[in-house]
Amino acid sequence: MTAPTPLPHAPRDHPPVRMGKVGLLLANLGTPDGTDYRSMRRYLNEFLSDRRVIDYSPWLWQPLLQGVILSKRPFTSGAAYRSIWNEEADESPLATITKAQTAAMAERMRARFGDRVQVEYAMRYGNPSTVSVVERMKAEGCDRIVFFPLYPQYAGATTATANDQFFRALMKLKWQPAARTVPAYADDARYVDALARSVERAYAAMDGEPDILVCSYHGVPKRYLMEGDPYHCQCRKTTRLLRERLGWDESRITTTFQSRFGPEEWLQPYTVEEVARLAERGKKRIAVIAPAFSADCIETLEEINEEIRESFEHAGGERFDYIPCLNDDAAHMDALAEIAVENMAGWIAPDAAVARAAE
Repeated sequence: MTAPTPLPHAPRDHPPVRMGKVGLLLANLGTPDGTDYRSMRRYLNEFLSDRRVIDYSPWLWQPLLQGVILSKRPFTSGAAYRSIWNEEADESPLATITKAQTAAMAERMRARFGDRVQVEYAMRYGNPSTVSVVERMKAEGCDRIVFFPLYPQYAGATTATANDQFFRALMKLKWQPAARTVPAYADDARYVDALARSVERAYAAMDGEPDILVCSYHGVPKRYLMEGDPYHCQCRKTTRLLRERLGWDESRITTTFQSRFGPEEWLQPYTVEEVARLAERGKKRIAVIAPAFSADCIETLEEINEEIRESFEHAGGERFDYIPCLNDDAAHMDALAEIAVENMAGWIAPDAAVARAAE
């Protein structure tokens, strides 16, 4: 923790203030505190009450959410989480991985800046909350904060709502730190290279090559695209850049969207249906990767590796390989660290003494 710093030109009896550090705050979607009914209901209520996620009129949506959905869904979601829960740490895999990513990022920041950058993480839903972490970072001397939503592709329901919560946290402070938000990095060459390396490693370890690689992105209602959300276009671009980096032709890779919710049309093709069609068309061996997720979570470990796998195999598919998210992979963390440093430009310079010591 930074020692209290006397304010210049302040009277001697002025209370000391901690200041002088740059904060780097990594943000992910969130996780329930447990798999029991109350923990799941609390988490789902916060998540599904977010107008960025479900933008129906609260007069229509909230009675349905509170009276029907939250009386049943905590049980089914709890069961899904239990199937992937990290029992040793008593937390979800997303929490475990996000902690590892934060530690890896902190190590990289120390190598450049010594103790002048404080790295933390927060969740948009659940704990640790964005508000609580921002308040703590400010109290511990971070007078500048770079807020980094860990979503490669921008969407109103991910990047924007994370930023919204960050701004709400700032609204609660009497003395706000200077703030920056990191934009989406869907076409960043370093991120694409890390993705490509993960595919190359996975393929090299397989006994034979898949017929096709399915890039499965989290879905959003198609209406969001028509209203100006760039998510669909950025997902398509990531797939194209990944294909080009791998040196493949278009027949070896495809883009799909998963996690459909509600009655309206979402971005298509739907992953769960497309993998069945691929099997029926003779693609008996496929690999699936989830480029929209920076860390493995319920949507990848349970939905892809269980529900989507089952759809493929039921339709006659013979070999299904899931390629894990980048998580705290070294190339991934190197890429994110470089992006973070670029967004600190003008706020902090590398520590020459630290750099010399590392040589």
